[in-house]
Amino acid sequence: MESLVSYFSSIPPAHRSAFLVGGIVFFWLIENLKPLYTFGYSKFKHAGINIFFTVTTILVNFPLAFMLLRVSDWTQAQDFGLLNMLPAGLSLVLYAFIGLLVLDLVGAYTIHWLEHKVKWMWRFHIIHHSDTYVDTTTANRHHPGESVFRLVFTTLAVLVCGAPMWLVFLYQSLSVVLSQFNHANIVLPKSIDKVLSFLIVTPQMHHVHHHYVLPHTDTNFGNIFSVWDRLFGTYSQLAADKIIYGVDTVMDTAENHAIRPLLKLPFGPYRAVPNSNI
Repeated sequence: MESLVSYFSSIPPAHRSAFLVGGIVFFWLIENLKPLYTFGYSKFKHAGINIFFTVTTILVNFPLAFMLLRVSDWTQAQDFGLLNMLPAGLSLVLYAFIGLLVLDLVGAYTIHWLEHKVKWMWRFHIIHHSDTYVDTTTANRHHPGESVFRLVFTTLAVLVCGAPMWLVFLYQSLSVVLSQFNHANIVLPKSIDKVLSFLIVTPQMHHVHHHYVLPHTDTNFGNIFSVWDRLFGTYSQLAADKIIYGVDTVMDTAENHAIRPLLKLPFGPYRAVPNSNI
């Protein structure tokens, strides 16, 4: 564990990029070998749109990343945050696990839940849900505006947690790879999915979240750990053959699969998700 701490304490930028690129390539190849759904689409054109939003996210996060560093350094200097309240002598593995749980709760689950409940946040988040061909590249399909308040909540998570930077880098690396995993157009054997879904968010669990109408759209908010959905009553199930991707107020291909309309979408008419039991 000490070697892991040492690695993430000084992880080179190129290695951080490798987690992003490597995850996309790995799950992209698996999707091609045995996809869950056979979409009638140009996989490269679809990926191009989502990779554009990946680049905008990087451009937003890069200049604002100093906030994470400053806040993390401050929590360590001031002995602030939940991790700094833990008893001395706690194993490093347990320390890291508790830290990852808290970071995931505040930095992923909470902001994701808010994006579905606060109208102005949903205006930006709808770009993510408008993808009717959910695959591993969808994980990175976020409007630049959404990238800003997601980074703000990640910073808040670091403050609440009192996380050192090595743990922040570990969390971000896991978050990127597992998000690509749970969006991937793949299916796991039911027995494996059932076991894994008690700890982490699996593709089947997250695909339900991308169903095009309520109530399922407002469930399964988790990114790394599935425990928060189970604990807060936002966990749901839906058979894979019943899932229809997208948002039924943005189902026009010309609108939801072109960069310019997607960038402008948050500033147009409000697109709610109609309440439905489908």
